[in-house]
Amino acid sequence: MNTQATTTDIVALIDRYISIWNHTDPAARRGLIDATWARDATYTDPVLNGSGRDGIDAMIAGFQQAHPAHTFELSGDNPRDGAARRFGWRLLSPTGELQMTGEDVYELDAEGLLQSIVGSFDQPVP
Repeated sequence: MNTQATTTDIVALIDRYISIWNHTDPAARRGLIDATWARDATYTDPVLNGSGRDGIDAMIAGFQQAHPAHTFELSGDNPRDGAARRFGWRLLSPTGELQMTGEDVYELDAEGLLQSIVGSFDQPVP
C-alpha cells in the first residue's frame, strides 16, 4: 500500500485497527499492530496516548484490562477518505449496550500504514 491507497485498502486498514482493540490475545493483537501501524506511530485521545508499536500495544492492553470484554465497532459511513481522514466508532459493553461514541482522525505514512490517530469522544451514553 502507498499514500495513494485505494478506498478498499483504507477500509481494510481501519477494519484491522478496530480489530486490534478487540483482540485480547497478546500475540494476535501484536501481529495486527505490526501490520497496521508505522513503527514510530502515535495515538492520542483525551484519556490515552501511545508512541511506537510497543507503546500502542501497552496502551490497548491497559484499556482492555480496565474495561474487560468491551468491544469497538465502526459507525456511520466509514471510513471516509479525503483531506480529513476520519471514521466514527462505538464502544459496547460486554452485554452489547452502547457505552460511548467518538471519531478518530488519522494520517498514513508513505507505506500506507497508520502514522497517527487523534481520537475524540462524544458524551458517554448513560
